[in-house]
Amino acid sequence: MSAGIVERLTITAMGHRGDGLTAGSAFVPYALPGEIVEAEGDGERLSLREVIAPSLDRVPPVCDHFGTCGGCALQHWRAEPYLAWKQEQVGAALRQAGIAADVAMTRDAHGTGRRRAVFHARHAAQGTVVGFAAARSHQIVPISHCPILAPEMSGALPAARAIAEQLRTTPKPLDIHVTATDSGLDIDVRGSGKLKSADHTALASLATRHGIARLTRHDEIVTQQTPPMLTMGPARVPLPPAPFLQATAAGETALAALVARHCAGAKTVADLFCGIGPFALRLAEQARVFAADSEAPAIAALRQAAAHTPGLKPLDAQARDLFRRPLMPLELKRFDAVVFDPPRQGAETQARQLAASTVRKVVAVSCNPATFARDAAILAGGGYRLVEVTPVDQFRYSPHVEVVAAFSR
Repeated sequence: MSAGIVERLTITAMGHRGDGLTAGSAFVPYALPGEIVEAEGDGERLSLREVIAPSLDRVPPVCDHFGTCGGCALQHWRAEPYLAWKQEQVGAALRQAGIAADVAMTRDAHGTGRRRAVFHARHAAQGTVVGFAAARSHQIVPISHCPILAPEMSGALPAARAIAEQLRTTPKPLDIHVTATDSGLDIDVRGSGKLKSADHTALASLATRHGIARLTRHDEIVTQQTPPMLTMGPARVPLPPAPFLQATAAGETALAALVARHCAGAKTVADLFCGIGPFALRLAEQARVFAADSEAPAIAALRQAAAHTPGLKPLDAQARDLFRRPLMPLELKRFDAVVFDPPRQGAETQARQLAASTVRKVVAVSCNPATFARDAAILAGGGYRLVEVTPVDQFRYSPHVEVVAAFSR
């Protein structure tokens, strides 16, 4: 199709990024399977002009910014087929890796909404723009609200705007990371460059007005009203700046419950790529836990939380790069169960060592079905059987999906 030419097309399926897919393998954002649409463009990615015959599964979007803001791709799709599509995404990845498995129904773990967000700020002659990036673009869409954020994030956007205005003399673009904690908002600013003394003073005053618990710049404290803390299972965790957290509190709870069920009966458990301990702290209520992660601040937070939580069994947390120094079969021998929850690139190196080990139970948690399936195939090649796999949706309206899977030797 040439640029500028409009054609009438039928959408036959949903692509893995949440775009409608035509019989000719062209992608049409915001179109649904079964719809007849008018679209234009050049190449495999087209632009939706009009929906001629809408699907019965089409629903009104919940946000006025939908279609311009790139944060959500699927607000226009009814919940049931949307969740079934995420289930199929996991099943398709496993089939492609040569693994036949029954995939459980997708669990909705949106809860009250997202508890963290990254706002982008850009300074121009017309003023400062704060919002999210447009789909597949560096252009920033100014937003007035975001309905997928948790109520605890209600002050996040006003605080981000105030910070961006204070730093408007900085020519660089800003990324403002906001996390809702038990103590209030925890905000880390990236891209500002070195701050002036006057900026420090103004930002401290701003933090007080907006109820910001802590404000940091590239992890360095600018001002702190109170230490940001987060309840995690039985523990209270002191958060390092800009920590990795599951997107929603409900998502963390759902993932942790699945992990705990799959580890039931284990007396010694390894939690690899443990972060600040959403699994380790809960598992330590019933088992001795060894936890490892490459992020030293996360390990320090986990150690502190474990030390101040009564009733836990011994929890040994160590900073270790599991990509370069995976636990070897001899080290793994002492564990009844191993949990691994790597970044999006998966844990191929560690999976190969697990495949060569004698561990009876392995639990894989992943935010990427493709790399999960690759690692699952490695485990299967080493003699493990995939017992159960459950998709978990804490990224509502997006193509992303979490996976929890149990393997048995």
